Amino acid sequence: MKIKKLLSLSLVTAMLVGTLAGCGSTGTDQPAAAGGSDTAATTTSDAGGSSDSGSDAAAADTSGGSSGAMEIEVYDAAANYQGLQTGWFDKVVKDRFNIDLNIIAPQVAGDAIYQTRTSSGNLGDIVLLDAVDFSDCVKAGLIKDISADIANYPNLNAYMEQIKVYNEGLEGNNGEIYGIPTQMMNTSPTSYSQDVIYSSPLLRWDYYSELGCPDIKDLDGLVDVLAQMQDAHPTNADGDPCYAVSLWPDWDGNDNMLGIANVVQLTTWYGEKIKDSAILKADGKTFTPITDKNATYYKMLKFLNTLYRKGLVDPDSGTQDWNAACAKMSAGQVNLFWYSWQVGFWNSQERLDNGTAMIFVPVADQNYYADADAYYGSGRVFGIGSGVDDEKYKTILEFLDWYASPEGLEFEHVGIKDFTYTVGDDGKFTAINDNALMDNLPVPEEYGGAGYSDGNNQINEWIVSANSVNPNTGEPYAKDYWASWKASTQTQMKKEWQEKFGAEEPADWMQENGKLVISPNVTVPLTSDTADISVIRNQCNETLCDYSWQMIFVDDDATFDSMWDEMTDTLDGMGFQDLYEFDCAKWQPQIDAKNALQ
Repeated sequence: MKIKKLLSLSLVTAMLVGTLAGCGSTGTDQPAAAGGSDTAATTTSDAGGSSDSGSDAAAADTSGGSSGAMEIEVYDAAANYQGLQTGWFDKVVKDRFNIDLNIIAPQVAGDAIYQTRTSSGNLGDIVLLDAVDFSDCVKAGLIKDISADIANYPNLNAYMEQIKVYNEGLEGNNGEIYGIPTQMMNTSPTSYSQDVIYSSPLLRWDYYSELGCPDIKDLDGLVDVLAQMQDAHPTNADGDPCYAVSLWPDWDGNDNMLGIANVVQLTTWYGEKIKDSAILKADGKTFTPITDKNATYYKMLKFLNTLYRKGLVDPDSGTQDWNAACAKMSAGQVNLFWYSWQVGFWNSQERLDNGTAMIFVPVADQNYYADADAYYGSGRVFGIGSGVDDEKYKTILEFLDWYASPEGLEFEHVGIKDFTYTVGDDGKFTAINDNALMDNLPVPEEYGGAGYSDGNNQINEWIVSANSVNPNTGEPYAKDYWASWKASTQTQMKKEWQEKFGAEEPADWMQENGKLVISPNVTVPLTSDTADISVIRNQCNETLCDYSWQMIFVDDDATFDSMWDEMTDTLDGMGFQDLYEFDCAKWQPQIDAKNALQ
């Protein structure tokens, strides 16, 4: 979602930006829910909300809804869809609460909707925001104090330790509870429980095997492997062109970063982490500016340019949206994944069986950054709008408590009983129709009808992580950790992978080989942007993104480096050095808290 210049805004709007607009910065390190969720993120159907941006889109359509149902407006920083929830998840919610969820999505409508709705005094009935924006909205009186009632809701109360820690960090807090962190877990702040980290190179195993499973030493070696794959398989089974990567610009500038989102996530392959305009080095202590030619933003942008010069980048990259890119993933047109959630659009039991699934392949010179278990949450926060009436307030609390309950989490993370999973005599789950999301399988009318992906939970964020243990089964909600799933995926492909790399799972290989950089989970309040810093940040982000996209598509090193130097000079003229100093000071308390746990 590209951030628009704010220089033309009036003084009043500039003041609002300083107190309310934050910039999507959070107190933890998780990426966007669309990228950082525990299951594949939901897609936007053609019948969904508007894709318009700018101030005209700020007046989201809140009309419609089911006759007799209470409409709940959900202002949702994580959503990739705008409009009324439909399909099977709508039926689940309506059967229990008789409510319509009306999603208001700034990633669809554009940033102006945030300023418009906050200035009106009503952001939404349920509010889902990044942590800094949430703190600003608490200070502005837009979020309801739920202290007197939350203890009456047992599923929320089960995470009261984490909820209190977050709220105690809010400026001026005197014991009030306003926010409920997202994706909380019940392990510890330093644990790492996943088999696959959030970002790492994932390749099609059959294509890689055809090449003799070569050891890959560095990015140049990865480019060579990808080029050989594309030469051997220039199209998918339907004759559509295949590429190493297919990129999208929708997420640029979100989630504590400047620059192209796809590049930002690739920087973690070398142990570094983007913190707005600063890059946290692999030592976990030292900052360097994102414009540093010796750091990873430059390195990974150059990697994408190298792919382009070899004809390995989808030419639609930079202009297509996330939905178009995901459709290509589902169609087998993309040979390199780097988000763990992307496999949800390709891997299936059939493909695991026949060896055509995507799986981690190490690159020898890489050390992979991973956030520890999200014990205190992933950085986004749920709240209730301060303007709701008593009836709606009670209904919302009941809904949020259910949303954090085992039943709610089974719908959110597992799907529909007897459609996406079955329950055995021992109470354990077994996955079925594991292609329901990627192929948008038709859902029986008894469950709500329409396509599974179309009716998936459009909130696209969760109070409790899928990696938390389901008390009904004794196993995590995420199917990848079920005994039944592990048994079914112990395929010939997996055995070959284990024999090649000498480990049970990708994260095991990383840990056993000293290749995993785990960053502890902490919750630390972050400083909001001043009005001046907000203007500088937005200008710098737009400039960095524009130059970065152009540099991916240049034809030689000289042009690439000339444009980088020109971009750096332009950023400095916009006040980048002031922004960098601000961001280093902003993030230092979090870094100190993380290092205290190590």
